[in-house]
Amino acid sequence: MRKFILLLLFLGSFGMASAQQKAEEALGMQYFQTGDFEKALLIYQKLFNQSKNESFYDPYFTSLLRLKKYDEAEQLVRGQLKSTPGNYMYQIDLGRVLRERGQQEKATEWYNSLINELPKDEYAIRNLATSFYRAEAYDFAIKTLLKGRKTLNDDQVFAFDLLALYKFRKDKPMLIQEYLSVLGTNPQILPQAQNAFSNLFEDNADYDQLKTSLLRRIQKDPQNLAYTELLTWLYIQQKEFEMALKQTFALDHRLQNDGRQVYELSRVLTANKAYPQAIQALDYLTAKGPENRYYIPAKVDLLNVKTYLLTEGKFSRQQLLDLEQEYQSLLKEFGRNAGTVFASRQLANLQAFYLQKMAEAESELEKVLQLPNLSLVIIAETKLELGDIYILNGEIWEAALIYGQVEKQFANEPAGQEAKFKNARLSYFQGDFNWAKAQLDVLKASTSQLIANDALNLRLLISDNLQHETDTNALKLYAKADMLLFKNQTEKALNTLDSINNLFPSNSLADDILMSKARIFIGQANFQAATGPLQQIIENHAYGLWADDALFMLADLYENKLNQPEKAKTLYQKIITDFPGSLYVIEARKRFRNLRGDNQG
Repeated sequence: MRKFILLLLFLGSFGMASAQQKAEEALGMQYFQTGDFEKALLIYQKLFNQSKNESFYDPYFTSLLRLKKYDEAEQLVRGQLKSTPGNYMYQIDLGRVLRERGQQEKATEWYNSLINELPKDEYAIRNLATSFYRAEAYDFAIKTLLKGRKTLNDDQVFAFDLLALYKFRKDKPMLIQEYLSVLGTNPQILPQAQNAFSNLFEDNADYDQLKTSLLRRIQKDPQNLAYTELLTWLYIQQKEFEMALKQTFALDHRLQNDGRQVYELSRVLTANKAYPQAIQALDYLTAKGPENRYYIPAKVDLLNVKTYLLTEGKFSRQQLLDLEQEYQSLLKEFGRNAGTVFASRQLANLQAFYLQKMAEAESELEKVLQLPNLSLVIIAETKLELGDIYILNGEIWEAALIYGQVEKQFANEPAGQEAKFKNARLSYFQGDFNWAKAQLDVLKASTSQLIANDALNLRLLISDNLQHETDTNALKLYAKADMLLFKNQTEKALNTLDSINNLFPSNSLADDILMSKARIFIGQANFQAATGPLQQIIENHAYGLWADDALFMLADLYENKLNQPEKAKTLYQKIITDFPGSLYVIEARKRFRNLRGDNQG
């Protein structure tokens, strides 16, 4: 019994001591992290001397250095080296003491001696490099690994350790050389290399540096596909799309491939709106014939790209008719089924919005809705598109009815919320503003951020312009112009917008009218004309809703369409300084730095 009581007392006292030590550890860490090294030192010195636990060594040693107690720090390190001779961590800490004392040459000499005396042992070499990294002596960590390569007579060893260090140091030239070296034997890391370059590179000068080194490598090793694919990727980053295309065509010919790289490039070109080059790539694939695995996808994408190209810029009616014929040919070749629904829907859109063939468009979508095995989502989207076409054809009641069907069938789902928005917009088009506003109030909380934003913007437009009879009458004309835009009748829309100020001078829609006109001109690829209304918003409505939008749109036009980078730079800077809370600030700052040619804030 007595022994049992003694055991309980021992265990209790041990538990109390352990709890006390944990409390001291927590307190020491708090002092250390807040920079109170005097108090941290007292605690860690006690804890280390009591336990010799290495986890207390580092904060103890660092506290001594921060308090400039170099003799005590050196004594501590030498004591550790005496008990564990050859431990690189303590050997490097001896150099840290020399550096902190201001004895840089001695520290460098000491570090170099450690590197020069490295054994022919990969583990020891990596251990020394890691110890240098821990001591923030990054250049010596790199030097250790490079010397280790020579010692082991292996140019590939430590590659990923060096890559990590070069990335951390943002050493672009060495990162380029190391990745190119690794790609010579490990082509599978190409995506990693591309990701590293895109994260680190800041301007074309960086990509030019990569291009120079890469072309040298290709001359020495022309069979390396990783180098060729990296060069294609580089051309895309620099928007040299023709060069990227030539490079990929040459690779496909050389390898007698099935066109995979060409098809992947066509997708990238489309995403970058390089439509002419995308069409070249897709024509190349369709020319391989129906037996090629990319024949059907290329046919599909070719129609999509031609549609983007024609409907985003200036086009002739004959071009649109040719495109219509291509859609009809595709449907004839592959039939109308669940797999070709996309073509039927796009054909209907082309016929309705660009060729004014309303009856044909309605018929095309009605055929889609009769197809078996369609998903509910496709059915909902097709019905919404049919409702849009009813509006174009003046069948307002039919449009409201079909929107209502989708809203009821897909309540609380994205399709149902879009249908509700379209019905509210239809009421707005017709001048029934109060009913439209009531519907839009509900949609402000939509689970779809896009619908919620559209609903909020339209609601604000309506509510801001119902205060006076003049403004309400002006809004009716503005809604009419919006409906004409929806119908793609841009000239009529422009005339209607121009008439608002004539009929209702000093109305509250001045900046909205200017923004609508700018967007029409941009849609027509009439970029010079778009600069006028945007400049008027900036000058006359500097505190209005569209001010920062106008600045960014105008800067983008000057930079990317009108080749006036200095004007663009001035406007980007104005966004940064005058609209610090704008959603455009981050992108404006990035573009401003790029145009300025350096990376200063």
